[in-house]
Amino acid sequence: MPTSDPDAGDPTPVVVIGAEGRLGRHACALLESQGRFRLAARYSRGGWDEAMLRGSGARLGLDLTVAGLGAAHGLALLRAGLRPVIGTSGVSPEETAELDAAARDLGLGGLVVPNFSAGSWLLQRAAEEAARFFPRSAIVESHHEGKRDAPSGTARETADRMAAARGLDVVEDVPIHSLRLPGVLANQEVVFGGRGEVLRLRHETYGLECYDSGLLSALRYAEDAVGVGRGVGLAFERHGFL
Repeated sequence: MPTSDPDAGDPTPVVVIGAEGRLGRHACALLESQGRFRLAARYSRGGWDEAMLRGSGARLGLDLTVAGLGAAHGLALLRAGLRPVIGTSGVSPEETAELDAAARDLGLGGLVVPNFSAGSWLLQRAAEEAARFFPRSAIVESHHEGKRDAPSGTARETADRMAAARGLDVVEDVPIHSLRLPGVLANQEVVFGGRGEVLRLRHETYGLECYDSGLLSALRYAEDAVGVGRGVGLAFERHGFL
């Protein structure tokens, strides 16, 4: 399979699966507008197979399809020799562990990213800290009408991280309320209640460009990752906001 040398200035080839979707179209345009990566091929959700992936010449595979498909697509990318970046919602921590084991067996790596936004990642970090001190909390997440899964993968990830910060194994004490409305892209609010006070952490998005830095940082992370990690924070902490 052809490879590229980033240090020599050759852009790293990437295939996008789910290129017909809103975020997929945006990602393709982003890849075509910069020089660090090269769009090697774009596939619709069902318009590809492993032989096509192998023949694409790509090193990285970006999956932006629909909830429930991310883990299977990640395994297919690995079998084809590509390093996956899974932006599709709904990949569980257990499925991430399966992808990680498969990648290590093949000498590859990648990243599962519930949300590419820097602001969402920073909100989660703040929510983890607040969860240690407030006895009650709830999450309200709102997305566009076309989003199929509820609650969102981002909200579930936030609840998981808050529960872990409090030393809990379950997240039932962090209720999630989901809204699907026209005019909304992706918003999340975490509300904490204590004695005589309320803390609200809110993140709002107004355009798909909020994901650009996370997309590029996640692809950069996957280029030399060992195993499959989880969360855009790994990429931001290693490579910053690209």
